[in-house]
Amino acid sequence: MPSNADVVLAAFRAVEERDREALFELYHDDVELHDAPSLPYGGSSRGKAAMREQLEAAPETTWLGTWGPVQPTEAERRMDPRVVATDGEEVTVVYTTRALSPDGERFASPVLGLYEVRDGKFARAQMFHYDTAAILAFLERGRQATAA
Repeated sequence: MPSNADVVLAAFRAVEERDREALFELYHDDVELHDAPSLPYGGSSRGKAAMREQLEAAPETTWLGTWGPVQPTEAERRMDPRVVATDGEEVTVVYTTRALSPDGERFASPVLGLYEVRDGKFARAQMFHYDTAAILAFLERGRQATAA
């Protein structure tokens, strides 16, 4: 049986590879995602079925819908996750969010994530972004470049 850290790192690989089916297979039925409310995809989401529906119906309100367009290659999708601590069901990971705007601006920002694995499944994620203002400014500049 994989360790809790293995489950979390498998979820990172699925996100980096844009393998939705692998990611949803890892999710617990009652999975919860918590992100800074100020982000376009921020707030809380709960339930594997609800998340799948949101991804299909309103992808622009999801993490993938926000970052997908500015992560066109494997280099931008690479997060370099590193497990820094485990405690029972909890796994703490530091990683980097990378992106490339349509006009060539590169972006990289560290994130600390607290994850929970329950019943061998990815059950909860709470992300702590280093600088949400920088993220929002980059995304806005990217939108302006796309519109121009």
